[in-house]
Amino acid sequence: MNGVEIRGLCKSYGKIKAVDGLDLTVGSGQVFGLLGPNGSGKTTTIKLLLGLIKPDSGDALVLGRPISKGIEFEKIGYMPQETALYEELTVHENLKLFGGIFGMKKRAFLGREEEVLRIVDLKGRRDSLLSELSGGQRHRISLAVALLHSPEIIFLDEPTVGVDPPLRVSFWKTFHDLKRKGVTIIMTTHYLDEARKCDNIGLMRSGKLISKGSPGRIMKDTGTDNLEDAFLKLASAGSPEVLT
Repeated sequence: MNGVEIRGLCKSYGKIKAVDGLDLTVGSGQVFGLLGPNGSGKTTTIKLLLGLIKPDSGDALVLGRPISKGIEFEKIGYMPQETALYEELTVHENLKLFGGIFGMKKRAFLGREEEVLRIVDLKGRRDSLLSELSGGQRHRISLAVALLHSPEIIFLDEPTVGVDPPLRVSFWKTFHDLKRKGVTIIMTTHYLDEARKCDNIGLMRSGKLISKGSPGRIMKDTGTDNLEDAFLKLASAGSPEVLT
């Protein structure tokens, strides 16, 4: 079973086609990166797959289940671009709230809470109010929430924005550890150096997927030695997809 299968997915806002006939398959147990400039359709694609917005046409399967039939949230982790946490609650209270939503038992929650706070390097802020944390720290707690219930697939929208370089290295170690356990990770990023750490990537422009495949394959097929030049070449040529 693939992590995600997308067929002809479309979403428009007025005259703007945010996602335009998207076809994409992401195999299980890989790190897949969606790249593209602001407005290319990356975040809209993630929201469609999570059932947060409805497509105009097309459909998709997440863990083998059509999004039109609802999302199995206990199997899915999500880290949005904008932190969706409660500032009047402590870090622990936020995690406990989401643990309850995910149906976690108390003992399992407490053990997992300690683990995810270690991953994001915020064990010392467990009892701090969210309002007392910096923007970067809140972003890290958002990642902790996404990992809390040990989901089978995780959607990460710009997961390392506001994170310092050493912690970014730690995050990527976590992502690859999860991959080795069979977890599928689909992420958006503006960092091209991070994209090279993904197993496969999809390059988006104006709601369309203009290329997909491994970073090395895309650079080889475009005759470039970096993803920025590869993207510019593909975007200017209106290239068909590059397949793995």
